[in-house]
Amino acid sequence: MEIILLEKVANLGVLGDQVKVKPGYARNFLIPSGKATEATPANRARFEARRAELERVAAAGLATAQTRAAQLAELIVTLSVKTGSEGRLFGSVSAADIANAVSAAGIELQKYEVRLPAGSIRQIGEYDVDLHLHNEVKTQIRVNIIAEA
Repeated sequence: MEIILLEKVANLGVLGDQVKVKPGYARNFLIPSGKATEATPANRARFEARRAELERVAAAGLATAQTRAAQLAELIVTLSVKTGSEGRLFGSVSAADIANAVSAAGIELQKYEVRLPAGSIRQIGEYDVDLHLHNEVKTQIRVNIIAEA
């Protein structure tokens, strides 16, 4: 199925690219999420008329993500959690917990922007946590997990 990308999609293309993808990927993910539209002659004309607006929106989103990344680069998040013997946590620290702690510090962060490839944190200590703020903007923050007094 031929589609026109309305924004940059990782491993697929950038704004305005006309690419061929499997129909299910287009119908179930790209088109409903607003990342692409079907490549019909009418949609091509509509896209060319809106190209400047879409590029401006993409540039604004990138600038916002870069500003947030600069603010987050200086941030160290400390979470106090209940622990048992040997420094193991009762439960775990998840992406949502980290996002809530950063948001409480004054910088908005969504849980889907937090990447924990090894899963939830289950030990006390310091961790570098990856943040994926935009397709082109990735950063890290330091998360310090301490025992609750």
